[in-house]
Amino acid sequence: MQDKKPVGRFAPTPSGRMHLGNVFAALVAWLAVRSQDGTMVLRMEDLDRQRTKAEYAEVLRNDLQWLGLTYDLETPPQSTRSTIYEQYFDLLREKELLYPCYCTRAQLHSVNAPHQSDGTYVYPGTCRHLTAAQQQAMDKVPSWRLQVPDRDYTVTDRIQGIYRENLLYDCGDFLVRRADGAFVYQLAVTVDDGLSGVTQVVRGVDLLSSSPRQMYLQELFGFPSPEYAHVPLLVAPDGRRLSKRDQDMDLGYLRQHCTAPELLGKLAFHAGIIDHPEAVSAAELISEFSWKKIRKDNICLK
Repeated sequence: MQDKKPVGRFAPTPSGRMHLGNVFAALVAWLAVRSQDGTMVLRMEDLDRQRTKAEYAEVLRNDLQWLGLTYDLETPPQSTRSTIYEQYFDLLREKELLYPCYCTRAQLHSVNAPHQSDGTYVYPGTCRHLTAAQQQAMDKVPSWRLQVPDRDYTVTDRIQGIYRENLLYDCGDFLVRRADGAFVYQLAVTVDDGLSGVTQVVRGVDLLSSSPRQMYLQELFGFPSPEYAHVPLLVAPDGRRLSKRDQDMDLGYLRQHCTAPELLGKLAFHAGIIDHPEAVSAAELISEFSWKKIRKDNICLK
C-alpha cells in the first residue's frame, strides 16, 4: 500500500519581514513536501492583532514568490477563525477539562517552579482546585486553562530524534484562552493543522517543547498527530538567535544585496543539503533533499 502524499504548511506571523531563520524553516518545509510531490499550505498566524498587519501578510507572500517557495493553497488567517476555535473550546468545556485562572503574570513568574529551557514556566496548579465560591470572590476576568494528565508524550522528530515530556510535571495545565477572550496559539494551531489535514509540521527547534501540548489537544479533538521535524536555529556569532529585530538579516535588506538563488544556496549549504554554497533555485534543490542531511545543532552564521 502506497503512502499518502504529505500535506505540509508554512505558517508565518505577519508582524514584519521574514528573517533568515524564517526562510530557513520555510525552505526545509517546502523541500520536504515537494520531494514527495505533496501539498503545501500557507497560513497567516495573526492571532496577535496588535503586532500583525495585513500589509505584512502581503509582503510575506511577495517574498515567498521571490524565493520560489510556491504554495498550493492559502487557508483563512487565524484572525477570522474565532467561531471555529470557539467550537473546540466548547468541546473541552464539555469534557470538563477547563477551569478559570486568575493568576497574574507577576504571580506566574514569581512561583518557585522549574522552568523549561525555552523559558516556559511550569504552572503549579494554583487555580485548579478553587471552589465556586472562591472563583466568585475573584474581582477579575479569568483566563482559561486546560487540565493535563500525569502522562508522558513522546515526539519522534525527524531531525531532533526522541523528545519526551510529562505534561503534568514538565508543563502543567496550560492556557487555551486569554482573559481578553483571545484564543491561545496552542489551541489555534492544533485546530488549524487538524482541519487542513496537515500531516507534516516543519518549524524551528524552539517550538519542539510545544509539540506534546499539541499532541494532547489532537487526542482530545480527534485529530491524528502529524509528523514533526524541528529545524535548528540560525544564530549570530555571539550565540544570539536571529529575530526580526536583526534588520541586516531580514528579506528587505537581503533582497537588495543578493539574488534568491544565492540566498537559497547559502541556506541549503548550512542545512547540509548541498556540499558547498552556490547559487541554486528552490526547484533545483528538490532532488538534493534528504532528512538524513539536515543538521541537528544550531547553525552559526559568520
